[in-house]
Amino acid sequence: MKVSRSIADINAKIKAGKAVVFTAEEVIELVADKGAAAAALEVDVVTTGTFGPMCSSGVFLNVGHPQPRIKLNEVYLNGVPAYAGIAAVDLYLGATAIPETDPANRSYPGEFIYGGGHVIEDLVSGKEVRLEASSYGTDCYPLKRIETAIRLDEINEAILYNPRNAYQNYNVAVNRGEKTIYTYMGILKPGMGNANYSSAGQLSPLFNDPLLKTIGLGTRIFLGGGIGYVAWHGTQHNPSAERDERGMPKGPAGTLALTGDLKQMKPEWLRGLSFLGYGATLQVGVGIPIPILNEEIMSYCAVRDEDLVAPVVDYSQAYPQRLSGNLGLVSYAELKSGSISVEGKKIPTASLSSYAKAKEIALTLKDWIEQGEFILTEPSLQLPSVDSGITLKPMPRKDPEEREDR
Repeated sequence: MKVSRSIADINAKIKAGKAVVFTAEEVIELVADKGAAAAALEVDVVTTGTFGPMCSSGVFLNVGHPQPRIKLNEVYLNGVPAYAGIAAVDLYLGATAIPETDPANRSYPGEFIYGGGHVIEDLVSGKEVRLEASSYGTDCYPLKRIETAIRLDEINEAILYNPRNAYQNYNVAVNRGEKTIYTYMGILKPGMGNANYSSAGQLSPLFNDPLLKTIGLGTRIFLGGGIGYVAWHGTQHNPSAERDERGMPKGPAGTLALTGDLKQMKPEWLRGLSFLGYGATLQVGVGIPIPILNEEIMSYCAVRDEDLVAPVVDYSQAYPQRLSGNLGLVSYAELKSGSISVEGKKIPTASLSSYAKAKEIALTLKDWIEQGEFILTEPSLQLPSVDSGITLKPMPRKDPEEREDR
């Protein structure tokens, strides 16, 4: 019997308490035992999860008008600079923003680095955050300086808006150089002394919908412990990246822009991180439900770590020109085993993302759906996929005399 169901069909079963939900890990065995066609008849939704550093994240804040009013120009939250070039008391705080005095700005390994991700975690935790701001003053906004403290429940809006999250695959970072280097992929020892990666593999959302057949604009998701939405395709979205015959990418490919109400989120799923010698970021929990509309989608959700590969990249060249497979490909099963072999050398591996937490996210989302607390949404627009013609472009580099006249 051929499976063909709609999201409306699935939502009706959710509301009736009859939806059958598996996590992306649980469904692997089911498909292995019964095949994709039979499994698709049985399963309505597959839940996914990932919990890793996602640097392209941040929060829009409206902190309210003081009396007299002020047009914020230069703003610091717990000493971390926020962007105020929007409206009078609107801000955007980026997860990787750090104080100017931070050791990372002096290329020194340093110790703990407090940045935007930590401010976001403090806000979600209900802590008081110090706000210092200055302005040039106008007739309508005469106040030129203010120092105060804010809490999340005291300000008007706090909207998590992450321009690039949930990368569809990523590099395995190694260092073939002669000295230790400090990167956004963590500390990399010389002579390929270690290998760091960052993905939940078989649980990762975009590995379970590799061609973006169900995830689109408006898809409701688990975000930071609350409910969020897919707002657009993410920055550096690269659906034309090299793929295998099943459509699984062999390197960094698709990304998602995500948004949600920070006030409903939890510090357990939004964690500020400090990377020695590099800077700060935010660890974000993301879970996406995959509606099983047909057998094809079921087959994608049965992907296993041993079938997924990532490129091993040497980060000792400041940043490699070619970011795809310059030292070969390794499977996620190999990465999760604790070591990989590159150029005949056995290298210990470590993940920057937490598979245990990814599994917890998938199980939480499964519970929400089974309890009727989470309804799926029909995407209002399909995101660019492999046939879109979109490719990742580098920054143009032109000398001043080569630039076009304006």
